[in-house]
Amino acid sequence: MPKMKTHRGSAKRFKKTASGKLKRGHAYTSHLFANKTKKQKRHLRKAALVSPGDFKRIRQMLDNLK
Repeated sequence: MPKMKTHRGSAKRFKKTASGKLKRGHAYTSHLFANKTKKQKRHLRKAALVSPGDFKRIRQMLDNLK
């Protein structure tokens, strides 16, 4: 059976934490900042954790990621 390959697009978007959870960046952070409040932009800078509903699917794509 061939080796499982890491999904490279996902590997660039997610990082594993020490406890095994997955960190992700927020959407809405590339342009049109004049329409967003300071508070909104500040909160979007901080990373978030992947929700439990998506975790299993994303973990399969990142099986070999350290």
